[in-house]
Amino acid sequence: MFTVSTVNVNGLRAAAKKGFTEWLAATGADVVACQEVRADLAALPGALREPPGWHTAHAVSATPGRNGVSLHSRAEPDAVSVGIGAAEFEASGRYVEMWLPDVVVGSLYLPSGDVGTPRQDEKERFMAAFGSYLATLRDKAASEGKEVVVMGDWNIAHTEADLKNWRGNRRNSGFLPEERAWLGEVFDDLGYVDVQRNLDPDGPGPYTWWSYRGKAFDNDSGWRIDLVVATPGLAQRCTSVTVERAASYARRWSDHAPVTAVFEGA
Repeated sequence: MFTVSTVNVNGLRAAAKKGFTEWLAATGADVVACQEVRADLAALPGALREPPGWHTAHAVSATPGRNGVSLHSRAEPDAVSVGIGAAEFEASGRYVEMWLPDVVVGSLYLPSGDVGTPRQDEKERFMAAFGSYLATLRDKAASEGKEVVVMGDWNIAHTEADLKNWRGNRRNSGFLPEERAWLGEVFDDLGYVDVQRNLDPDGPGPYTWWSYRGKAFDNDSGWRIDLVVATPGLAQRCTSVTVERAASYARRWSDHAPVTAVFEGA
């Protein structure tokens, strides 16, 4: 069995005070990916920077308090790399990768965007660069006999089944036609597989992010934007994907929930 989990922690230090540390200690995952860590490594306590029992890699943003991704692996990686080979994003804290004996794992925090602003332009540039990177990664990993799994906050709901209020979000970043088409190309043209949708083609949800505003969490008015995406050989061995939704609003330690996928024979 090979188990991976991904979660946008919405600030690692804040999440640690509300339950992330206990969750990490209890998880059965072999690899954990975190996004929006938003921390200066030098300022983090050692147990958060390098949790006991894990081999950890971080990609930190050059802008203080922004972005940041990490990977925690129980097995020591053969290699670690940061970034996607695009100069604009090398210091943005958007992607970190570990090469393990049989699989390459990546933690992704794709930009959220904002229609009509430079943030949306940045998101589109990142998507273009990351699509090219995924194609290269797929081929490089295959040449070494490895599968690939890229997990994280993709910040795009692919279909109407992936967000509750899809009608009201058709002109908003995260559900724009061009964003959804790009994610479709990742699946249809590049051959990667959304393992949740492979097991549950119809939905709706399960959602992974709920706004802190209003009653979004209580009404399960969410978005499915935290994805585990794998190459076909690994994807076909996925037996379950679970959204670890908090039991109540008060017990949340992030506005996202962890997503855990289990693979047999990996």
